[in-house]
Amino acid sequence: MSSVLIVDDLVSIHEMLDAVIQPTGFATAFATDGEKALARYKAEKFDLVLADIDMKPMDGITLLKQLKLYDPHAVVIIMTAFAGTESAIQALKFGAFDYLQKPFRVDELIATLRRGIDYRQFNTERSTATPWPVSKATDLSERLIGAGAANQKLIQQVRKLTASPTPVLLQGEANTGKTTVAELLHGGTGAAATKLVRIDCALSSEADFHDGLLGQSGAGGAWVQKAKGGTLLLQNLQCLPLPMQRELVSVLRNTAHGFRLICTTTADLEKLTEEGKFHDELFYRIASLPVLLAPLRERADDIPALVRHFAAKASNPLFDATLVEFTPDALAILQAYHWPGNLTELNQLVSKIASTTETRVITSQQLPLRLKEMKHWPPLAEYLAGQEKQYCELVVHACRGDKAAAAKVLGVDVAKLG
Repeated sequence: MSSVLIVDDLVSIHEMLDAVIQPTGFATAFATDGEKALARYKAEKFDLVLADIDMKPMDGITLLKQLKLYDPHAVVIIMTAFAGTESAIQALKFGAFDYLQKPFRVDELIATLRRGIDYRQFNTERSTATPWPVSKATDLSERLIGAGAANQKLIQQVRKLTASPTPVLLQGEANTGKTTVAELLHGGTGAAATKLVRIDCALSSEADFHDGLLGQSGAGGAWVQKAKGGTLLLQNLQCLPLPMQRELVSVLRNTAHGFRLICTTTADLEKLTEEGKFHDELFYRIASLPVLLAPLRERADDIPALVRHFAAKASNPLFDATLVEFTPDALAILQAYHWPGNLTELNQLVSKIASTTETRVITSQQLPLRLKEMKHWPPLAEYLAGQEKQYCELVVHACRGDKAAAAKVLGVDVAKLG
């Protein structure tokens, strides 16, 4: 029997909720304030906590924070007389499973409790599964290429996130690898590939969203049903129209959360939310675990490894493309370029060169001229900020060893370059 800890400073609320909840098959327990509730939760471990937001000395939001610190998988439903206001949104921001507005309907209360229990069971099953077994662990280093700090941080985040069904928001410029990370998060749990449902919000119509997300009954359309037991991936979420954002909130509230929700965006959703251009409740439901993917221009240390990876995948009729090498001056130019197309642009460039070159060693002369234009190099601010040696080396390489030309570009005496 599932257990619910009810937290409210009014005993009359305890009695009313007990009379409503117990006949539906839940075991109930009570606390009159947040401090007592926290102590009881630690001692007895409940499946779900139903807490009022307005209590003293510890209010519902503080209790929520403390419960999440003690047990990240705690399922907490907040009761409030001010649903839809800042207090309810704050509850979602700090990890509440959902909120209920007082006075609430009995059917709404029971349905929310059951969804919370379903979510708890789903959470438990995913967290007890061993994330990234040996056969899967190699996918991380093989698909997230690079030993730089940003990429290593990303790998660690992916490892940790596979153990939780909490929605994940992947943020970053186009072509920074968000889809790859989503696939790794899905695959790391051992779920079948067919259970990864991908929807591009930039390409779907409002009618598609309504049918696929909400369905005729409001309990989840075809996309939601197909994703059960797996992952629903919503790409380019910033393109989802506001009416559909509200419907997605309804889906997340009215379904059993039997799927992992992963969203990707190229926009700053927090800023859009502050400007009223993105649904605030949806943002806090999906953004509890945001992951920011760095643009390629901030991953210069990873470019040599990425170049080798992309070159090895090319097919050259003259020789094995895995043997193609880029000289240090060529790599320096690639590291200095700002890569507006990120990984896709680098992949296309390296693949074309590796598949068409007649020489195994690629020098700077074989790179496109656009990569050597000064407007595409790192800003002079980097030179002024104390990165003289690295910046000067890039410029000297790009100027094909002409120190005088490099000194002119940098505006320094040629002796400064050594």
